[in-house]
Amino acid sequence: VQLQASGGGLVPPGGSLRLSCAASGVFSGLGVMGWYRRFLKDKRELVAVITREGTTNYADYVRGRFTISRDDAKNMVYLQMSSLKPEDTAVYYCAAGRNSYDTDPDKYDYWGQGTQVTVSS
Repeated sequence: VQLQASGGGLVPPGGSLRLSCAASGVFSGLGVMGWYRRFLKDKRELVAVITREGTTNYADYVRGRFTISRDDAKNMVYLQMSSLKPEDTAVYYCAAGRNSYDTDPDKYDYWGQGTQVTVSS
């Protein structure tokens, strides 16, 4: 499985972006999908995860502003980001795992290359 993230860019505070993640390969064998982010050399932090059944979980710092979704027919995962803040600036990574649900990034099997999101005026 290969993951390709896209949709990052420069956006002013309060703006919106939609990240996309395209999966190629044996997508049907995947369980949980997630978005993580990393700022500079910090460790990866959870943004949101979604199960095959559509159950979602969000980090407190994005809940209510971000929405994760997936379209298994198209092998896609999305992250709609609204009310963006400067502290949301980071490289965003999509990830996929065989587990049905997990928030530990070390438990994910596949990672995309990351897409830069910069929130600045």
